[in-house]
Amino acid sequence: MLVPGRNCWRIEQATRLAFLVDGEEYFGAVRRALARARHSILILGWDIDSRMRLVPDGANDGLPEPLGEFLNAVVAREPHLSGYVLSWDFAMLYAMEREWLPIYKLDWRTHRRLSFRLDDRHPVGASHHQKVIVVDDALAFVSGYDLTRCRWDTSAHRTADPRRVDHRGEAYPPFHDVGAMVTGDCARALGDLARERWHRATGHRPPPTPVGDEDVLWPDDVAPVAHDIDVAISRTEPAFAGRAAVTEIRALQLDAIAHARAHLFAENQYFTSRTIADAFAKRITQDDGPEIAVLSPYMQSGWLEISTMGALRARIDHRLREADRHGRYRLYCPTLGWLDHGDGCLNVHSKVMVADDALLIIGSANLSERSLGIDTECNLAIEAGGDPRIAGVIAGLRDRLLAEHLGTTPEAVATAISREGSLHRAIAALANGNERSLVVIEPRFDPALDALMPDQHVFDPEQPLDPDLVAADLAPQEVRSGTRARLIGTAAGVAALAIMAVAWRFTPLHEWLALDRLVDIGAAVSEEPWAPLAVLVAYVGAGLVAFPLLVLIAVTALVFGPWLGPVYTIIGATASAALTFGIGRRLGRETVRKLAGKRVNDLSRRLAKRGLIAIAFVRMLPIAPFSIVNVVAGASHIRWSDFLLGTVIGLLPGIVTMTFFVDRAIAALRDPGPDTIGLLALALALIIALAFVLRRMLRGRGRGDTSAPA
Repeated sequence: MLVPGRNCWRIEQATRLAFLVDGEEYFGAVRRALARARHSILILGWDIDSRMRLVPDGANDGLPEPLGEFLNAVVAREPHLSGYVLSWDFAMLYAMEREWLPIYKLDWRTHRRLSFRLDDRHPVGASHHQKVIVVDDALAFVSGYDLTRCRWDTSAHRTADPRRVDHRGEAYPPFHDVGAMVTGDCARALGDLARERWHRATGHRPPPTPVGDEDVLWPDDVAPVAHDIDVAISRTEPAFAGRAAVTEIRALQLDAIAHARAHLFAENQYFTSRTIADAFAKRITQDDGPEIAVLSPYMQSGWLEISTMGALRARIDHRLREADRHGRYRLYCPTLGWLDHGDGCLNVHSKVMVADDALLIIGSANLSERSLGIDTECNLAIEAGGDPRIAGVIAGLRDRLLAEHLGTTPEAVATAISREGSLHRAIAALANGNERSLVVIEPRFDPALDALMPDQHVFDPEQPLDPDLVAADLAPQEVRSGTRARLIGTAAGVAALAIMAVAWRFTPLHEWLALDRLVDIGAAVSEEPWAPLAVLVAYVGAGLVAFPLLVLIAVTALVFGPWLGPVYTIIGATASAALTFGIGRRLGRETVRKLAGKRVNDLSRRLAKRGLIAIAFVRMLPIAPFSIVNVVAGASHIRWSDFLLGTVIGLLPGIVTMTFFVDRAIAALRDPGPDTIGLLALALALIIALAFVLRRMLRGRGRGDTSAPA
């Protein structure tokens, strides 16, 4: 069933194989292996938190407990050891769940041979989701685990376990996941995969290192379940930057479903894939189709997942139940007697699929469309191929997982499956009266709500997102454009404020930017003969990186005062505009059109048609960023004279008004009184009045001339 190039990347031999069930086993083994590293550490993850403790009880190995400090100490003490840690450059939706400024804690403050990077080399809407750790190219882990908070637990999942707390000491619910650990050629191949991912994310490839001693690296308290066994490595990679998509995991899971004869067993955090549901529906309607048991959380975690992935799961479950005329399909949730079932049973985060005793798949990929198409994923697969030894390994993990959830032993599970001749009847027989059990769940399906739900590709896309298509599904036609722009603007503003607040709170920024300090620096600079040149260089450099012009105007007013400030600003801004205008002219309209997209292309056409007047308007009302307007104007073949004159005319009112406001604000802060505060109020009134007048003018032009910048 396993065919390289179809449903897997490579098939390599693992000299040892072990399964690590739940965090106590997994994180303990990871810590012991990392502590013995001598040459290289490669870590890929969706999330990494420097504050988490791999062993909450304390590892007692003489090394620091928090992950970041631990990795730094391991690398620092071994002169030939280099560490590479790669995490997804996450979306702002996850900002409150993640560690802020991880690069500061895992890269800037650590040893020079420990490198941490964020991976943003993905299409729109995609993420880096591989969970791979490779030590000395001799030992590797593939799992559903991230090295982050709220993942550690024991297989007992006891209530109020004092060790199940995050870095702040706050308790979190029981958590279940599964990983695999391999050595030999399979580990070396995973090292190749990790180096390639690092190279794609950073542009640099970690150099090869000597292969370590797997006897030294293998954790003493972990018994292998197999020796010298072939293991397939399967991937999902989206099409990006000229590379074709890789969909080996999609093909592998579909092959597993197609080949299953007696039963399919799956544990998975998400069950939202229409592709998988179609394959399930086809098999359960066939006369010789297998039983299908899917274990998933009772509720998705968090309001966002409940409203999106939870709703999609309900849709798929409802469809499969309607198609299941033979009674072969069940969706289960592991319950713990000490938990309130209404609040959700055990949080299943694992990604495991077992087809009969013939094929086992384990890794990072969910039963979701994004895991089959747009996220980076890595799974391992083992095929029995008629070998009873390997069939026993595959069945052994399935029975172990069922035994944990049913509060019994793997032997009892194996006996029940053999006796009943049915996976579902075996589960029912073992579930009666136990404190731990598996219950059949039916996610609430509301046809009226389902009719209002956006299409599948919005919440669980199988292809990279097209923002216009997403907007088309989420909003009525008449409000889409404005709503999306406002949402993007609001999100950008909130993100900017959050970054500034963090910098002000946790860095010396509040000391560097104290008013008296800035004024003193400004006074010193303004007395130097090279001050005008410094201002010119600052404006030109800021234009090249699209630094906000408004900030530069305020700083120049602060440094040079109400008379020289506007003069220096208009000279610097015009020079910056001329340079970026020249860049746009050099690139040409076609290049800018390809890079910028439809909305900026519309701006280009309007600028080209209206020339000087259009430039003046976009300067007065910053419809688009200063540097972007300059580049687009250059590509639009506007005359140099129209561009420069329009820039000066458009900027002058704002520069004068802003300079007056900053000057009066400084005066009011230094010498508060009726006069200074009154003038500050006047400056503010002038700004409001100018904005009002420009808005009225722009609206008037928009009504009278469809080619106006509005």
